[in-house]
Amino acid sequence: MSENPVQLIEPRRHGDARGWFTEVYSEKTFDARGITCRFVQDNHSLSAPAFTLRGLHFQTPPHGQDKLVRCIRGSIFDVAVDVRRDSPTYGQWVGATLSAENGHQLFVPIGFAHGFLTLEADCEVSYKVSDLYAPECDGGVRWDSVGIDWPMPADARPELSPKDAKLPSLADFDSPFAYDGRPLLPLA
Repeated sequence: MSENPVQLIEPRRHGDARGWFTEVYSEKTFDARGITCRFVQDNHSLSAPAFTLRGLHFQTPPHGQDKLVRCIRGSIFDVAVDVRRDSPTYGQWVGATLSAENGHQLFVPIGFAHGFLTLEADCEVSYKVSDLYAPECDGGVRWDSVGIDWPMPADARPELSPKDAKLPSLADFDSPFAYDGRPLLPLA
């Protein structure tokens, strides 16, 4: 079982001359890692321009969402930010490159803001969530208020939705998420 609340999942691929096969989710395997949530919905997004940034999003209680994120076309830089009040790692973040080629996934638990930056054009992202969308609980913090080292050219500005451009800064966010005793650790 992992001590880190955010986990990088690296599913094993079994390949031969035809291609490969991988198991992207198994309740038994995830239970062994300490991921015991029940996923109730799958979401799929297409981001056409390179350097599209989606995030940093979360759903507040009572409809918080655990997320299991993977990139199924192209590549993204995926991040999770600790927004649990009283956490010793509040405001800290971890990130990983997820791509169709590497098949890696990121598990982002409740209490973490999530976002990603597309690293090329026409990226597709698929993710599972543990609660249904609840507009009254929809929230987020601004992408540039956390100190994330987004991997884009110095002169580039990310493509943002109008909603994401208006999110509050982390400094102005009053977190409803409780700390569970597990600080954020670097991704293994």
